[in-house]
Amino acid sequence: MADIDSESGRPTPRKRADARRNEATLLDAAASAFVTSGVDVPVRDIAARAGVGVGTIYRHFPTRADLIVAVYRHQVEACAEAGPTLLADSSTPHAALAQWINLFVDFLVTKHGLAEALQSDNAAFETLHAYFLDRLVPACAQLLDAAAAAGEIRPDVTAFELLRGVGNLCIGAGEPRYDARRMVEILVAGLRQHHQGTGPR
Repeated sequence: MADIDSESGRPTPRKRADARRNEATLLDAAASAFVTSGVDVPVRDIAARAGVGVGTIYRHFPTRADLIVAVYRHQVEACAEAGPTLLADSSTPHAALAQWINLFVDFLVTKHGLAEALQSDNAAFETLHAYFLDRLVPACAQLLDAAAAAGEIRPDVTAFELLRGVGNLCIGAGEPRYDARRMVEILVAGLRQHHQGTGPR
């Protein structure tokens, strides 16, 4: 909802934009703290990273669950919103898809603490999985459709299948002998449409 100037009654978009930027800074700081110290990191550490007081965090997010949910949603939104930008700026749709999948992998492999928290029985987390799918499946589908229309990839892979496959490959990403990112690169390369006419061996 827009902030309203009390004298003119008109929305004040600049104030609203500033508030969004401040909240984004806070959520980025919390996400970074979760990666390095887990979701139980002291709030004062998050506040120090964000350059705000502890009271500011509690004013925005009264409970730790509120903060975890907000970080998760913030990261999902950033990933979803990157799709159209990458499609517009990349040399080919397949290149955009590969870069977007890299962002998705970043999200998956850095949210170990979030994943653990989301498995709790806290009611605040119940709708997040559906939210994750609602935002990221369409973003991935747009990239897949563009690459398929350009004849770059096979057209029979759905966004849900691809995201599920990437997610499964990222399980165990912390294992020193396992390179999840390399396996995902192999998967994405395997989407390529081959025109040489060579059949299956």
